[in-house]
Amino acid sequence: MTSLTDILSDIVGVAFEAQDLPKELGEVRVSDRPDLAQFQCNGAMAAAKIAKTNPREIAQKITNYLSENEIFAKVEIAGPGFINLDLTDEYLSKFILEQNHFGVANLGSQETVVLDYGGPNIAKAMHVGHLRAAIIGDALRRIMNFAGYKTLGDVHMGDWGTHLGMLIGDYMRENKQSIVLDADIQNESDVQNLMNDMATRYPKASGAAKEDEALMQEARDITMKLQNKEEPYYQIWQKIREVSVAGMKKTYGQLGVHFDLWKGEADVHDYIAPMVEKLKEKGFAIEDDGAIIVPLAANDDNKKIPPMILYKRDGAVMYGTTDCATIVERMKLYNPDRIIYIVDQRQALHFEQLFRTVRKSSIVSDQTELTHAGFGTMNGKDGKPFKTREGGVMRLEDLIQMGIEKANKRLEDANLSDDLSQEEHDDIAHKVAIAAIKFADLQNPRQADYIFDLDKLTSFEGKTGPYLLYQAVRIQSLLRKADTSDLDRQDLSIQESDRSLALLLSEFPDAISLTIRHYAPHHLCDYLYRLAQAYSSFYAQCHILSEDNESLRQSRLSLSKRTFETLQKGLEILGIEIPERM
Repeated sequence: MTSLTDILSDIVGVAFEAQDLPKELGEVRVSDRPDLAQFQCNGAMAAAKIAKTNPREIAQKITNYLSENEIFAKVEIAGPGFINLDLTDEYLSKFILEQNHFGVANLGSQETVVLDYGGPNIAKAMHVGHLRAAIIGDALRRIMNFAGYKTLGDVHMGDWGTHLGMLIGDYMRENKQSIVLDADIQNESDVQNLMNDMATRYPKASGAAKEDEALMQEARDITMKLQNKEEPYYQIWQKIREVSVAGMKKTYGQLGVHFDLWKGEADVHDYIAPMVEKLKEKGFAIEDDGAIIVPLAANDDNKKIPPMILYKRDGAVMYGTTDCATIVERMKLYNPDRIIYIVDQRQALHFEQLFRTVRKSSIVSDQTELTHAGFGTMNGKDGKPFKTREGGVMRLEDLIQMGIEKANKRLEDANLSDDLSQEEHDDIAHKVAIAAIKFADLQNPRQADYIFDLDKLTSFEGKTGPYLLYQAVRIQSLLRKADTSDLDRQDLSIQESDRSLALLLSEFPDAISLTIRHYAPHHLCDYLYRLAQAYSSFYAQCHILSEDNESLRQSRLSLSKRTFETLQKGLEILGIEIPERM
């Protein structure tokens, strides 16, 4: 089923066609002035230019045509030629009752989409810098999957660089490689101990190498041997990678973030040499001062676009080289229709270079969409990138724990935890914390920086994740108290007091479509917040359980159930779980 605005656009479009005007002029959207009309069409303004006549004259012809359609309670002209539309309550009721899949059409038509939204480095603790990519990327994966796309979320780890040469070199100089090799990947304590050891050892090894050229050269040599799969370097690396992935899965699991592919730069290493040779043969890659580059500058550039460096003078590969090879692998294995990178927008130049390289060399055809869905920074109350009180970069698991502690306090302050078992209390606190963290991020336009304030974000009031959970739980509690077993067979009889909520339920498909079109989950967040507010007003104004008229009581329970289901589905595809009670 298509959205209500799509259905109305089709009906009004036919009216424009009947006047020998383009059908697309009949586009209908939700009215900017709900006090004047439910929907509006502004196509008569553009039509008047085509027909070389007055817009009101066009609008009059359209309204005359539409007035014969019994689904409209009102069709009228406003201002210079705007067309205002109201639906009958009967049609609105029928539309809501007949919705399946929440009215969301199969937008994807089984298009394959690869979403790249991880990027953590192995052997390093995950920190808050990894949060936005994970939350936004996973939400987009869920939303697109719901809308019919075949999605593949890829963590795309940094697992093949000089930082590993530094770390492995430090273990070997101190003869401590057994710390790595003896770690049991199935033992959570072993995994955590090695993660902690690497988290303290790497900064030490990195600092030493930066100050001592001999150590830096040793790290480069070890990296080269590692990439040639020489032992014992490769064996040590394999265990480091296994343990790091186990740690990542635990942290991402706490956030409720899923990946289909756990791939890294090492997975595409064998693609690099053949790829570069092919680019050289075709004349796309050339030698420049000992390096191998792909020139990218174009005559119509309004800014300088540096070349893509595939090999440095010393033969080392670059970040861009592995990204090119990753696209080679993705095209070979998955042949995606779209590849979307959810990465800090400060990497915009890198992706400009990457996309130009693979387009120019025909690694990717013009039919495949390549998008850098960049995002802004998460800042503290001081407006600077979020850090610990000591000024260091905060570990992601520490941020999650802070959220849980804040959620616990909120539950206690609101007396919401008095009759809960410890297990249920912990489960609710975790869900509230994750809702607070995720919604705080997702409600902002993707490109915008935002202030992360846990005190505000864990509030049960205002535009927060916990507020949405509280409203959903309240509806769920109301439905439990009523006998709702046969509500799906009840007629929905919309009254004046119910109408605004019913109309808002019809907008869910539009929120999904807008989110996908712009790769911007804040559109769905805005919709869910408005829906929660609308239900709160409906709940305050209308008798539901206490309604004496049984038909009206059943109708309002049916509307309540559909509101809960929509909130539940919307939060689910943002990666937020609703607890049983709060």
